[in-house]
Amino acid sequence: MSFKTLDDLPGDLSGKRVLVRVDLNVPMVDGAISDDTRLRAAVPTIVDLADKGAKVLLLSHFGRPKGQKRPDMSTALLVQPLTELTGKSVRFIEDCAGPEAERAVSIMLPGSVGILENTRFHVGEEKNDPALARGMAALGDYYVNDAFSAAHRAHASTEGVAHLLPSFAGRAMEAELRALEAALGSPERPVAAVVGGAKVSTKLAVLGHLVGKVDHLIIGGGMANTFLAARGVDVGKSLCEKDLIGEAEAIFERADEAGCTIHLPYDVVVSREFAANPPSLRTCNVHEVAADEMILDVGPAAVEALADALKTCRTLVWNGPLGAFEIPPFDTATVALARTAAALTQDGSLVSVAGGGDTVSALNHAGVANDFTFVSTAGGAFLEWMEGRVLPGVGALGA
Repeated sequence: MSFKTLDDLPGDLSGKRVLVRVDLNVPMVDGAISDDTRLRAAVPTIVDLADKGAKVLLLSHFGRPKGQKRPDMSTALLVQPLTELTGKSVRFIEDCAGPEAERAVSIMLPGSVGILENTRFHVGEEKNDPALARGMAALGDYYVNDAFSAAHRAHASTEGVAHLLPSFAGRAMEAELRALEAALGSPERPVAAVVGGAKVSTKLAVLGHLVGKVDHLIIGGGMANTFLAARGVDVGKSLCEKDLIGEAEAIFERADEAGCTIHLPYDVVVSREFAANPPSLRTCNVHEVAADEMILDVGPAAVEALADALKTCRTLVWNGPLGAFEIPPFDTATVALARTAAALTQDGSLVSVAGGGDTVSALNHAGVANDFTFVSTAGGAFLEWMEGRVLPGVGALGA
């Protein structure tokens, strides 16, 4: 899709009010931010606009207050961290719409930054209430969405207001959309997708969409067991959604029709207990899993074959680990294949795009998150994009 970016805004924004939807929903522990990744992601857009003289007005949700005003979920808590990260004058504005907010914005100086109060203190935010969207829009001359991670929600601040003001993608949103277009929109072929995770039920739509888009679909994690069962493999005590075997068989059929090769492990790492380095640990062929054993990772021979498959590809999309990577040694396959993908990326032979919370953790664990072409920190939005959906917050930016 086509969309406007910050480069399409006037070069001089002196005194202009720019509403910027960011995702400042950072985790807090004992009143302190435990991970400021989302704050740092917003900095380039904030600084760019402030340096052009704009009054930068930040819109964000923070936690799940469900329409209640809660001091522990006030965006006032983020003023000091953002001041330090941006090097700009940042002030707190006690509402995100209405007379008080309008008065506060009117006295802001050009080039300064205001954090509007938590959008979810208004019940109308999650209902995409047109009146609330109009109230937000009244504060700005332009609207910028820089929160891909919230773009799958049709809320007042992510979708409603975008229809009421000239709308643009911020720097983080622009980078995300360009990476996703390179991965599945108009990718260089062959294309591989790695999809892992515990349950097929959470990613049925993703798998169904991908078989028509990619050349190689690598299925790992607990969800691979359901596909193995659909192929007649006895997976013992492994996590397996037997009621979804019919859906797995349908995906095999769609893959055959589309010319997509589905890769399942043929050797696996099993154990009778789910614990770190258990004494019952062994590697075996998938047809040799005992009735009292669980499959907890992909085996080394299969990983080597998957690495060979990646070497023939030009594009990779990755979502989810191959095994129970949080517990050693069931992180081995994920780490090995991630390092192969990273090396191919660094060699210039592979465009690699990854996303989802567990995926980011797994790539950080493997020490290669910075070696992929692009790593999205979005969870639900990344998954819905992989399902082929038009995200409301992105669709509203269409030029």
